[in-house]
Amino acid sequence: MGVTQHYSVQVTGRKPLSASAEAFLAEPLSATLTTIRPDGSLHAAPVRFTWAGDLGLARVMTVGSSRKARNLAANPGSRVALCQADGFRWITLEGTATVSNDAREVADGVSRYARRYQSSPPDPPGRVVITIAVDRVTALNI
Repeated sequence: MGVTQHYSVQVTGRKPLSASAEAFLAEPLSATLTTIRPDGSLHAAPVRFTWAGDLGLARVMTVGSSRKARNLAANPGSRVALCQADGFRWITLEGTATVSNDAREVADGVSRYARRYQSSPPDPPGRVVITIAVDRVTALNI
């Protein structure tokens, strides 16, 4: 029976994650993005995302009319949690999120997504990118 490892890290000054955490975040898995609705209740949605450890940024492609994007538009700079799990391994990235429809930012998000998942994301009208400036990481068994 293996030893369970759990840790929580405040990410300041772009402190790098462990090699095992970076490797786990590079696996082409899905995650759950949790945002806060305008009424204060939580909204959780399955998403695909990318991680740029050197920048401390996670990105999620979506459309501006999605509940998650509308939640963030209603409360700019609000905190979110992005949790990737695989069996008994998981990592949660927390931070403040912004939504952008800027063509360069969306194109960068699409490029990163295509590299991680080996295919382009859907291209619906109104596509935006949610960028999360990660400042806290919690993990188990990675």
